[in-house]
Amino acid sequence: MQKFLTALFLSLIAGGAAADDAALKAKLKNLGADNIEIKNSPLQGIKQVLTDNGILYVSEDGKYVLQGRLYELKNNEAVDLNTQALMPLLESYKSEMIIYPAKKEKYVVSVFMDITCHYCRKLHSQIKEYNDLGITLRFLAFPRGGTDSQVAQVMESVFTAPDPAFAFSQAEQGTYPKTLKTPNIVKKHYRLGVLFGLQGTPYIVTSKGEGIGGYLAPKDLLQALQNGAGS
Repeated sequence: MQKFLTALFLSLIAGGAAADDAALKAKLKNLGADNIEIKNSPLQGIKQVLTDNGILYVSEDGKYVLQGRLYELKNNEAVDLNTQALMPLLESYKSEMIIYPAKKEKYVVSVFMDITCHYCRKLHSQIKEYNDLGITLRFLAFPRGGTDSQVAQVMESVFTAPDPAFAFSQAEQGTYPKTLKTPNIVKKHYRLGVLFGLQGTPYIVTSKGEGIGGYLAPKDLLQALQNGAGS
């Protein structure tokens, strides 16, 4: 990532006085970035750029680039605009998630997981406890070995199975689908995880767009949500 940013900075700062979205996208592609999406940001003259390398902020004239999180100070809170920008994309994947709904739903969280992750398995084994507390769990795929790994192919088979929840439960117990599939859905989920800044699994995203890294026991997650993480 650091080499990418260095090359990007040198390229952009050498650019002309103005650069439209197509020009910015072309420069990013030449530097090895893929799946580039350019959006307006709340800052005048600054574009928000979603790439496989993460979220960047680039000046409209193509001379400056920032990498990091952008916050809005609102109602005595610092709102993470990076994650806010990703929530519509997260919601667009709802039909591809493996969802365990709570009967008396109070909160909805989305969990990036890897079927070989110990704490993901622990979280999965307690689904009923989370549901009983009113927490709906929605799972997305994030193979820690990357999208070229065999785990990614296995997870694609799980997420595209006739009964994904059953296949998920079997996989968490060590019984993997026999047929491996090209990780098309998994690649989308993985890229989204990168944009959220994932470093490991499980990673929980609240309906508010806040991230919780690592495992939380059912009662601990409920307390975190009650304290405002998901309100």
